[in-house]
Amino acid sequence: MSVRLAGSLRTDDGSTLPRMIRMELGLPQQGIIDTRGLPVCSPRRLRSATTAGALESCRDALVGRGRLRADVVLPDQSPLSIDTRLLAFNARIDGRRALVVHAFGRGVPVAVVIPFLFERGSGNLGRVLVAKLPRALGPWPRLASFEMTLSRSFEYRGRRHSYLSASCPIPKALTAGFFSLARAGFTIAGGGHIGTAITRGCRGR
Repeated sequence: MSVRLAGSLRTDDGSTLPRMIRMELGLPQQGIIDTRGLPVCSPRRLRSATTAGALESCRDALVGRGRLRADVVLPDQSPLSIDTRLLAFNARIDGRRALVVHAFGRGVPVAVVIPFLFERGSGNLGRVLVAKLPRALGPWPRLASFEMTLSRSFEYRGRRHSYLSASCPIPKALTAGFFSLARAGFTIAGGGHIGTAITRGCRGR
């Protein structure tokens, strides 16, 4: 199974994007995250790494790819718009299961590493990936768009495993229906919040 998570932000008047301070990526309640036997990547192995360097260090822990567009605001300069690749790696932080996202900008040659911690969700969402974006990340948190697809199949103890899997939650009396697949939420400086839900159809077996 693969899940594509995406969101975007723009201003009506074309002014500089506000700074983002928190990201939430929600997964369905029926979803299962299986990391047994899957290697982990430490965030410190990705700091200062280019995209190629990140893959060289942590390719065996790779669980997703995507793209990021952001406005970069530098002192005494006009804002720059960058478009870069994202890599997502399986990780553990302080003993907790996590996802670490890496991006490297060519126009602004600085690597950014964003740790997402798994938290328990509510309603139709079973797990929520939460990242706090501190000022230490510099100019990167002014995100224009964010897209990431999580998907990984691997072998452990002679059996095939999938990083993500989910059952169809419709009642047994029905053969098809819809369910909340994922949700993306973004909190900006000053308290504003933007969120979007993704609903998909499924069929019972």
